[in-house]
Amino acid sequence: MNGAQAIINALEAYGTRTIFGYPGGCIMPLYDALIDSSLEHILCRHEQAAALAADGFARASGQLGVCVATSGPGATNLITGVANAFMDSIPMLVITGQVPAGLIGTDAFQETDILGMTLGIVKHSYLVESADDLPEIMQQAISLATSGRPGPVWIDIPKDILLQNLSVEIHTKEADQTGTKPGISTSELIAQAAAMIAGSQKPLLYSGGGVIAANAIEALRNFANELGIPQVVTLKGIGNPGKNHPLNLGMLGMHGSRAANEAVNDCDLLIAVGARFDDRATGKATSFAPNARIVHLDIDHSEFNKIKTVDCSLHGELPELLQQMQNHFNDRLPIDSWRQHCQELKACKGFIPTPSPDEQAPIDGPEFLDLLSRLAPSDTVIACDVGQHQMWVAQYVDFDHPRQHLSSGGLGTMGFGLPAAMGAQFARPDAKIINISGDGSFMMNLQEMATIMRYDLPIKIVILDNQRLGMVRQQQELFYGQRYSEIDLSDNPEFTNIASAFGLHSLKIEQRHQMRRGIETLLAYPGAMLLHVCIESDTNVWPIVKPGAGNDEMIEPASRNTEQVGTVG
Repeated sequence: MNGAQAIINALEAYGTRTIFGYPGGCIMPLYDALIDSSLEHILCRHEQAAALAADGFARASGQLGVCVATSGPGATNLITGVANAFMDSIPMLVITGQVPAGLIGTDAFQETDILGMTLGIVKHSYLVESADDLPEIMQQAISLATSGRPGPVWIDIPKDILLQNLSVEIHTKEADQTGTKPGISTSELIAQAAAMIAGSQKPLLYSGGGVIAANAIEALRNFANELGIPQVVTLKGIGNPGKNHPLNLGMLGMHGSRAANEAVNDCDLLIAVGARFDDRATGKATSFAPNARIVHLDIDHSEFNKIKTVDCSLHGELPELLQQMQNHFNDRLPIDSWRQHCQELKACKGFIPTPSPDEQAPIDGPEFLDLLSRLAPSDTVIACDVGQHQMWVAQYVDFDHPRQHLSSGGLGTMGFGLPAAMGAQFARPDAKIINISGDGSFMMNLQEMATIMRYDLPIKIVILDNQRLGMVRQQQELFYGQRYSEIDLSDNPEFTNIASAFGLHSLKIEQRHQMRRGIETLLAYPGAMLLHVCIESDTNVWPIVKPGAGNDEMIEPASRNTEQVGTVG
């Protein structure tokens, strides 16, 4: 058995069935070994797309995503996708070829110091020195990527090591899929947090992407519902409360609902679960939750007191922490007036589209996505690109589970959506997978329509086309004196023609009365399809918080309904 075969052996032992990649010279021995393996290799048309597809596979399934590329440009093309996974704590194994060991450091053809380049975007990395080390390295890497706070692990392997025969006998066994668990917080800290909750009059639950990373959805929902605590979510926490939850005020932060941001401003106790207090969620940190004590639950010690000083930090596995806190309570909290206040906030200041009475009017992005949310099957998975459409999806599409909402949070990677949708389709072959994109983001990875057609993936693509880099244009309008710089995309190609060139069925709609027919056609079509949705170029995402301002300084158009909701004493 050579090094390449040892890698295949480890992946098969772990239970991996699908990997994404692109071949080249220094990784060729691994591709030779793939021929005799049980693994399904998906040939993407760009290495960045391979990494993003592995990311989407992991987000939709909760399993390890795996991507493969060759040395030099193959490896460097993976970097954006790996950074995306790192920022959002997605479990990923990255395998790259490297020039032969004797040529490392000689500026050989397609040599790059990929480990040096990627130190800040991986949990750990390896440069393999002997084929004998590969079985142990593979097991360590898989365990590291999937345990604790998940993230990408990179293995760089010289070509001669891939070809080298192992001199030791391999005892095939399943890789550790659980990893090492951190020590649970003490019972005294659990009791302290429970006492803070019991003494609160206006508690608020603030949950993020760490909940799904910890497989803590059931524990979070039980805790929230048993105690009757109103909730807000981050972009990556969308879906945590479940669909149509009456006490879910929606996303908070820069483009969050006024209801969510006002509740954070009013609460006297903030319970942060698997959330990292990032700047897009908190705005100006000193003015975030100004009246609240804070309890913070997280798997990662480094997140405590990084942005906000907290009153009680609980370190450990989220399901156990939530259950132990819940054990201190027998009934719902006596906070009826606060619950009523939050429900009134949601009704008056939540995300509610304002449809035009004119059926011939241009299509409004939020209204379109609200209708899509109501017409699509309840188990639909939506993979977003980055931009205004991403925020409208977060605002107006209701998700029953966070694994149905795939969105690039920490890195904000344009071009994420289409390859992520591919990964999700392989992870969940029976689910309806929709890529919601903008005309700017779609141009970043449109070559992957070839991958979609090669593997007969029934992915639905929706392009909300405003012929602009919409989010940049909006900020230039609001914060740069309407001095527009390099945001005009009116010379984009006709997207239906591009779809046709790749073999995809397509449809273009431009007016409100076409929305329902367009959506129903998209959902009913049995194969891959692209729906080109033309929207106005000057449409903005509302509300918005100016970068650096507090969430209590939200900006909305003068026409927006600002009905006041009474305060709770």
